[in-house]
Amino acid sequence: MENNQPIIVKRVKKVAGGHHGGAWKIAFADFATAMMAFFLVMWLMTVATPEQKKLISGYFQDPVGFSESASPYVIDLGGTPTPAPDRTLNPEPQDEKSPAEDAQADVDKLQAESIAEEVERERLELLLQELQNKVEENPQLQNFKDQILFEITQDGLRIQIMDAENRPMFASGSARLQPYFEDILLAMTDTIAAVPNKISVSGHTDAAPFVGRGGYGNWELSSDRANAARRVLIAGGYDDEQVARVVGYASSALFDREKPLNPVNRRIDIVVLTKKAQRAIEGGQSDAAEPPADAGSPPAVPAIAPPATPAEPLPGGQLRERLNIFEEGVLQFDQPAE
Repeated sequence: MENNQPIIVKRVKKVAGGHHGGAWKIAFADFATAMMAFFLVMWLMTVATPEQKKLISGYFQDPVGFSESASPYVIDLGGTPTPAPDRTLNPEPQDEKSPAEDAQADVDKLQAESIAEEVERERLELLLQELQNKVEENPQLQNFKDQILFEITQDGLRIQIMDAENRPMFASGSARLQPYFEDILLAMTDTIAAVPNKISVSGHTDAAPFVGRGGYGNWELSSDRANAARRVLIAGGYDDEQVARVVGYASSALFDREKPLNPVNRRIDIVVLTKKAQRAIEGGQSDAAEPPADAGSPPAVPAIAPPATPAEPLPGGQLRERLNIFEEGVLQFDQPAE
């Protein structure tokens, strides 16, 4: 009996097993590379200066314009790029400030100036107190305290030493100092020199016309007297470089306007200048320190520069002999010692 049933053959295709999960390694390598680049960028941003950051930002914003002065070729086979004479590959970054930043800078500057002026005013007030104490404690100065006036003005500490009715500071009609006036100046020299501020020295006369030779009047006399006071300060140890100005105002800035012949109009003013007033003087503004603007004073006659004097203090007699080289406006030459 024949078996007619079909024979079914099943073939199983065997596939060799490969490496499983290899794709994740490539992805992880890409991720690690990206993280390394990220942290590298973060590190560079941390250590880069503001100027370098601006240069990098400029390159990425406009890479063509940023490097147009270099070679125009993508691959330069001819050597290093040659910048144009008026351009560089790395131009200096320009600091551009917004209006708000400019306004803040102006405010900061004003605040700094205000603080500096306040500190300077406190310094001058301490100097005023020190000078007042010296006048009260010094027996020589006590006799003349009614002739010495201290006041704080917008230009600094003003020290005014005035004539009294029977106690003039100078010989009549001349720039020869009286001994007591020299003592007043010498007693205050070291205190004034204790501050770094420069000084202005000015001379004033009353309204009485000067009686003397032609061509010499109150303008010359007031200038000579101011310069004589300066010489006393220098001889007492004051630094000549700290004198900003020496001028004479004649009778153009009277202390007592109602009484032009009042002896108090004959005076010497020493102003310990603020920095602002000093800058105004050194900048050529003749009305910076004194007198006030309403005084209407005409241009002052320049003081005559004296011969050099030693900076070290001298004995009283020798000092007066050296200082009184002006007599009625005429420069007197020292005679050699016998």
